[in-house]
Parts: sequence; C-alpha cells; structure tokens
Amino acid sequence: MTDETTRIFDALDALLERERLALLQGRLELLSDILAEKEGLIDRLTERPLGGDELTTLRGKAERNQELMDNTLRGIRSVASRLGTLRRLRRSLETYDQAGRRQTIVTQGGSQVEKRA
Repeated sequence: MTDETTRIFDALDALLERERLALLQGRLELLSDILAEKEGLIDRLTERPLGGDELTTLRGKAERNQELMDNTLRGIRSVASRLGTLRRLRRSLETYDQAGRRQTIVTQGGSQVEKRA
C-alpha cells in the first residue's frame, strides 16, 4: 500500500468506528455526515490498489455497522407502530357485545380523564 492509500484506509477505518459508536449511542443525526464522508473516502480508495486483508477488515466493519443500522431501523419501526397503536386506542374503545362481536366506540374530543374527589 502507498502512503496515500494507507491514510485513506486509516481514515475509513476510523470513520467506520465513529459510525458504530453513533449507532450504539443512538446519535442518528450524525449518520448523514458520516455517510457523505464515507462515500468520499470509498471513491478515493477505489482509485488505489488495496490488499485482501485490508478489504476484509473494512468489509467486516461495514457489515457489522449495517447489522446495527438494520436493528436500529427495526427498533424505530417498532416504536412508530406502537405509537400508532396508542394514538388509535386514544381515539376509540373496542369492546365486545353479549354475542361476542367486537364493537368500536369512537371517542370525541381530547383524551383527558376527569378527576373527582
């Protein structure tokens, strides 16, 4: 590897670590800047020869980060689904009649409960 290739490899390696930490810490706002920087480094790296060991190292870290990203997205979708369910429950009440048929009672207004002493 040339000195320039080594610098790019080291920068990409460090960037993948920063990406991992951002994912683990839930700092998703950092990911767009990291992505832009990663794309630039990868573009520069593809112009230079890189050995198999170096590529294996980077590939392993990128795959690890992708798994973290997939799990993060899965968690976000789960939370969004749960929040949607909670919103739906606030707007209506589902009960069953004497025959066991489900009934939905739509509530009006806000979701405040009146407190009485």
